Amino acid sequence: MKKSLSYIFVICAAIVLLPLLNSCKTKKQDNGGESLVKMTPVGPDFNADSAFNYCKAQCDFGPRTMNSTAHDECGKWIVQKFQQFGCTVTEQKIDLIGWDGKTLKCNNIIASYKPELTTRVLICAHWDSRPWADNDPDSANWNKPVLAANDGASGVAVLLELARIVNDADSLKMGVDFVCFDAEDYGVPQWIDSPNGSDSWALGAQYWAQNPHKQGYEATYGILLDMVGGQGSRFYQEGMSVQYAPMIVKKIHAAAKVVGFGSFFPDETDGSVTDDHIPVNKYAKIPTADIIAHYPDCMQSSFGPTWHTVSDDMDHIDRNTLKAVGQTVVQVIFSD
Repeated sequence: MKKSLSYIFVICAAIVLLPLLNSCKTKKQDNGGESLVKMTPVGPDFNADSAFNYCKAQCDFGPRTMNSTAHDECGKWIVQKFQQFGCTVTEQKIDLIGWDGKTLKCNNIIASYKPELTTRVLICAHWDSRPWADNDPDSANWNKPVLAANDGASGVAVLLELARIVNDADSLKMGVDFVCFDAEDYGVPQWIDSPNGSDSWALGAQYWAQNPHKQGYEATYGILLDMVGGQGSRFYQEGMSVQYAPMIVKKIHAAAKVVGFGSFFPDETDGSVTDDHIPVNKYAKIPTADIIAHYPDCMQSSFGPTWHTVSDDMDHIDRNTLKAVGQTVVQVIFSD
């Protein structure tokens, strides 16, 4: 029904506005997203090999589950890398309570490029690992932690490479805050039926969105990266992003086409997810779109065959996917 109504609206609008089409070229482009980004590639080259290595470096610590040594050591490494790339780093360390009553030593890592600039954009990902491989086809693995090469490390890897090339280029006209959210993946396991299950996810983002690292923090828009390195990934227009940040969604998909990766970003809306962008939109009021892999034909999960399984490892990370996402984000932010 909605699709049919859309077609009727378009036909009627065309009849009414036909005499004005030639004089409204810019507005027509706005509707498609093209005028939201530069129509030729801009900005530095995103190095997929570099991002791949950052992904592997995180996995080399082991699963970065909450309260683990691997989690703490990887957090220190992430901080050092952002500092190496010229960012001012703030660590937001807080104790949060998980669904099971466990105290989680949470650390939201905020790396700011040119913190003195008032015009800012937010680019974020989560850096913790899922403690339970509860979607693994073998139930014997359900209580094993996930290495989280894609579901965690890939997003942070893209953030780190973006920080490196943005710092080297030193030509961006706005500040960037790279935020690595913690405790995203401590949600209720599938074997437990909980009425408050949706609130058990994205705990670090929930806290930051209501208690930002800087009082009165504002950003023009935000982009969340989640599961952005998997083989065969496609990044549809995620439903909640379309609801909260439709122009950012258009901007991302237009940028992907300009840099030659439109096939990775289908224009169809498919699926709505609970992710870190929900509290950022809801509480921080920053229009934020989620670039997240969606596999509509995957029997294992619409998030892909390795999601929350012991197979989420470096063997299933694709440099081409990292490149497609990274170069698209470069096009978005360097078009501003």
